[in-house]
Amino acid sequence: MDTLSYKTKSANKDTVNKEWLLVDAENEILGRLASKVAFLLRGKHKTNFTPHVDCGDNVIVINAEKVRLTGKKWTDRHYFSHTGYPGGQKLTTPKELITKNPIGLVEKSVRGMLPKNRLGAKLFKNLHVVEGNEHKYQAQKPKTVKLNTIIS
Repeated sequence: MDTLSYKTKSANKDTVNKEWLLVDAENEILGRLASKVAFLLRGKHKTNFTPHVDCGDNVIVINAEKVRLTGKKWTDRHYFSHTGYPGGQKLTTPKELITKNPIGLVEKSVRGMLPKNRLGAKLFKNLHVVEGNEHKYQAQKPKTVKLNTIIS
């Protein structure tokens, strides 16, 4: 019996093959979009997934301004930030955020679903959110991904 065949292979940055994926956010619900994009960024859809290694793909999200929220979340949800000074609380609704920075709404929701450590910061750099259909990553030849085919 070959005992070496039972060993688990752990991926590292040299053995990982990263791809470029294109996701269209038009008429997608924000939370479902963010969880599936985070799943792709993390690399959990790959057979050689290793929790402590960046083995995910580079993901391009187009049409970020056409994302949907259900119910009254456009006005009732609040994003909290603090300036660091006394009384420096800032509350922002998704409606205000999408008018000011449509890319920021998608980035904020995806970042919240990634690990809160150095690996999460590294994974977040593999996310490229674009407003509209046109993007500058044509040279990478991204594969188009349908979100309803991803099982997370």
